[in-house]
Amino acid sequence: MTAPSQDETAAQGQPAPVDLTAQKKQMRQRAKAQRTEAAARTPNGGPAIADHVLTRVPMPGGSVVSGFWPLPGELDTRPLLEALHHAGHQVVLPVMKGSGQPLIFRAWQPGDLLCPAGFGTLEPSPDKEELSPGVLMVPLLAFDRFGYRLGYGGGFYDRTLAGLRVNGAVLAVGIAYAGQEMDRVPREATDQPLDWMVTEKGARQI
Repeated sequence: MTAPSQDETAAQGQPAPVDLTAQKKQMRQRAKAQRTEAAARTPNGGPAIADHVLTRVPMPGGSVVSGFWPLPGELDTRPLLEALHHAGHQVVLPVMKGSGQPLIFRAWQPGDLLCPAGFGTLEPSPDKEELSPGVLMVPLLAFDRFGYRLGYGGGFYDRTLAGLRVNGAVLAVGIAYAGQEMDRVPREATDQPLDWMVTEKGARQI
């Protein structure tokens, strides 16, 4: 016996199943447009983000903190990376090991040479120390007030956060322009929520 089609399900008075993959793909196009508009309105949001993270987000001294090198079009996170380093935190950057695998993290400090990692981003060289972060600055295309984010579709941060949270408390901090907020981001069981959301306008605990 075959499963009923979406049309048959609707005819029986039941809601048709939602294709989250298609929904997220469509929303990513909208999110990229919103990010472009937000960047045009706030071209120098990086220093404000750094200030909000350092003054509002609770991080023990000397924490291992994962940042991320900005992709073209993303908010400039380099002021935040430098501020975290100068505040005494051990900054690490993510490294992709392959499709379907969680991220690993290698040590970074200002002046380090970085290696091309695909998708327009950079990562620390293989000789840098690998460390496990207790705080993660998480990139995103869109976010909502419930703490869920729309990523780029690879699932890297969801897999990584799920693995880290099994072993203890981890603080996940979304980093984006305020203009990237949406009413509600589509979510699946594997989507990992954020603990904080920081934009150029302030920091919000979820």
